[in-house]
Amino acid sequence: MPRSKSILFRLARIAAFLVILLLVYWLWEPGTDVRDGRHDRGHNGLWLAHGWMGADEWFVKNGKQSQLSSYRSPEALQNLATLCAQNHLTDLFPHLCPCDVTGNLPAVDDAQVERFLDALPGCRILPWIGGPSDMRARYTEADWRATFCVSIRSLLAAHPRLAGIHLNIEPLPSGDAAYLTLLDEIRRAFPPGKLLSIAAYPPPTRWHPFPSVHWDEGYFREVARRSDQLAVMMYDTALTHPKLYRKLMSDWTVEILHWSEGRPVLLGLAAYDDANTGYHDPATENLLNGLLGIHAGLERAHMPANYQGAALYSHWEMDQGEWTTWRERFLAPRP
Repeated sequence: MPRSKSILFRLARIAAFLVILLLVYWLWEPGTDVRDGRHDRGHNGLWLAHGWMGADEWFVKNGKQSQLSSYRSPEALQNLATLCAQNHLTDLFPHLCPCDVTGNLPAVDDAQVERFLDALPGCRILPWIGGPSDMRARYTEADWRATFCVSIRSLLAAHPRLAGIHLNIEPLPSGDAAYLTLLDEIRRAFPPGKLLSIAAYPPPTRWHPFPSVHWDEGYFREVARRSDQLAVMMYDTALTHPKLYRKLMSDWTVEILHWSEGRPVLLGLAAYDDANTGYHDPATENLLNGLLGIHAGLERAHMPANYQGAALYSHWEMDQGEWTTWRERFLAPRP
């Protein structure tokens, strides 16, 4: 065969191979669309904004005095209660971050905390505490940990109807022994019967090779043993291909449920728009793709007993279209 024809033949074979690959990718669907509600156990989670519990000084400091009624009015509280009841949201994480550099939690409005608890008697309220590990949350320091634990205990003593706390420190690399020490010390400081919920990191993945925001199996299990609940942050992957994200969500679902030492797990879903950040593409990491992925993973994992439900990040970013997606593609129908 003449050299020119041989080159053309090889190019044609390469082109045909690429066409086949594109066709396979186009036909491949790693997600599962579930609309009968079989993966909804009626005990899902929601991350909430700071205003629901924060003291007036937070509104003043951030120039949000005009938003006080959005959190403090009876109508606002009733609307939130109705939203939670209609959407099967029972575990609420109102923002109470960041702690200060000595370990003290931000101030709360005590009367508002009690009004909030009155309005949501069917929910477990776990204030979302912690902060950035490179600035405020100095958990490697013994004095900081001691102050932090005292501050937690004081909050729970002042408001005994709080179910516990939801701890979120970012970033936090796999294998960090000081964090395990912090969890042990929080547990010892807890009043009886309170829950330690963790904003946990997902497993490592080739698609996002950053060990400061992924926990390997051994470390994940160590954290799980010290917790009462894991709400896993299954987002901020920087992926820009929806099918790869669905596949990753499916794989993570299986791994997380297997690694969690039988502790209740909430699968954290992205419902926010941090476009052009480099770590989040809302066209890829969105509620629909997240649900398609975890549905596929739950089918593979056969919904083990420690699967509690899904958690939405976040209430203040959810729009009507996302609430419709949540109800149509996740919630179980109720009479």
